[in-house]
Amino acid sequence: MTDAPAKLTVVGERRLSPTQRRLLSVLAHAALLAVSVLMLYPLLWMLAASVRPENEIFTSASIWPSEWSLDAYVRGWNGLRTSFGVFFTNSFIISILSVCGNVLACSMAAFAFARLNFRGKNFWFAMMLMTLMLPYQVTLIPQYVLFLKLGWVNTFLPLVVPKFLAADGFFIFLMVQFFRGLPRELDEAAQMDGCSPWRIYWKIIMPLSMPVLATAAIFTFIWTWDDFFGPLIYLSEMKSYTVMLGLRTFTDSTGESDYGALFAMSVLSLVPIFLFFLFFQRLLIEGIATTGMKR
Repeated sequence: MTDAPAKLTVVGERRLSPTQRRLLSVLAHAALLAVSVLMLYPLLWMLAASVRPENEIFTSASIWPSEWSLDAYVRGWNGLRTSFGVFFTNSFIISILSVCGNVLACSMAAFAFARLNFRGKNFWFAMMLMTLMLPYQVTLIPQYVLFLKLGWVNTFLPLVVPKFLAADGFFIFLMVQFFRGLPRELDEAAQMDGCSPWRIYWKIIMPLSMPVLATAAIFTFIWTWDDFFGPLIYLSEMKSYTVMLGLRTFTDSTGESDYGALFAMSVLSLVPIFLFFLFFQRLLIEGIATTGMKR
């Protein structure tokens, strides 16, 4: 009687032959390849549209141009009243300052919530989490009125200063979960050696938190670089436009639109994001995989 279940299990199993396994592997890879091509097709089409003749952009669905030309890149870079290099410079300034502000301010706030004890700690942490539920549009008008009274409109300050005040609750929550996974014995040993909370944060927590800091830096850079609504609200002069606002100027409803130059500059606008992600990809995956885990 004891051997009956084991025998039934062995009989019930369906073992695949090496040929069947190979066939399933080939089918799975073919399906993944087809889905990848389907997802990459819009990007490949945009790349092809940037080097094909203007009259073929919306008349051909092929990703292989009949003629190759880089004229669209020249027109896009120098075709506006302001060089597109100025837009890239503005976007880099805003994005880099936002990354520095978010990494520094959010890590300090997260360290306070995760490692320090103070009155009302749980209440303020709950209030911080509640800010994640507020849409950006809800606070847009009060913020605009505040920045207008401060004289910051048409400057980079409304886009950068909030980053240095730990305004992104998502990154605070992400770092709190990571900091809680670090052994508290490190803090106790440092305190016995006379370290202050600031030195514990700077000398111990920060070096051990590179994965989550890189995760916050990558997402901040991507979201800031791709932001269109914020610069549209606060920037009005072309010399202070970001890349996203610069791309909008190629499609003018009252004049002639240059779609070739638009696609060419769109391709160039993806390069910084791709390189930033490529350099920090390992730390990004490690940070997401280890956040919130006890080690």
